[in-house]
Amino acid sequence: MITVLTGGTGGAKFVQGLSRILAPEEITLIVNTGDDLIWWGLHVSPDLDSITYALAGLLSQERGWGVEGDTFHCREAAVGLGAPAWFQLGDRDLATHLVRTELLASGKTLSEATAHIARRLGVAARVLPMTDSPVETRVLTPEGELSFQEYFVRERWRPAAQSVRFLGAERALPAPGVVEAIECCAAVVLAPSNPITSIGPILAVPGIREALRRTRAPVGAVSPIVAGAAVSGPAGQLMQAQGLPVSVEGIARA
Repeated sequence: MITVLTGGTGGAKFVQGLSRILAPEEITLIVNTGDDLIWWGLHVSPDLDSITYALAGLLSQERGWGVEGDTFHCREAAVGLGAPAWFQLGDRDLATHLVRTELLASGKTLSEATAHIARRLGVAARVLPMTDSPVETRVLTPEGELSFQEYFVRERWRPAAQSVRFLGAERALPAPGVVEAIECCAAVVLAPSNPITSIGPILAVPGIREALRRTRAPVGAVSPIVAGAAVSGPAGQLMQAQGLPVSVEGIARA
């Protein structure tokens, strides 16, 4: 069994590759939920969805998020009705959020909702949210504090990031199965995800970093920083904001 800490587009690509060399039953994914948001009244879990879609063979190869070949008729109609539309959801993608929101409203946990969605999409690998508790990644900029989606999607990470915090992490608990997946596996891999805003929220949940220190399994990280720069996205800028060198050494420190 291989346990992977993952999130973001880099993490989804890594998981796609891993699923081609290992049986899905041998893979457990612990996924960042610090990017989660409520959009149009729906609970959206972007990283959980990207990982699940990647394993189901549904992930858009062009965008790196959402469903391949999706349409955006609902978004177009929402714009006409005056709804905010800077965060894009495709029509087939909306079905996932509708089902998740209904399951959560019925009393299911995020772990239970995630397992239901993964099972219905034919995903055999084990997909676990890092926590069932609400944790929100917040980025401080000269323009004020923004949620991660406001910073990354709406503002397209143009404002200078000054610091990052994980609201609610100190009160969160690891989701069921997370600590056991780290302690009782053959190896732990940290995917080439943003070390601050994809891996960082996972490590901020009390008990997870300790489990990584305690496990007898080898723990390795794949760096998203190559030759002093991020392969894509704001990882370098966010590492600098947290006082880390933009290098493989910085990844190791994180």
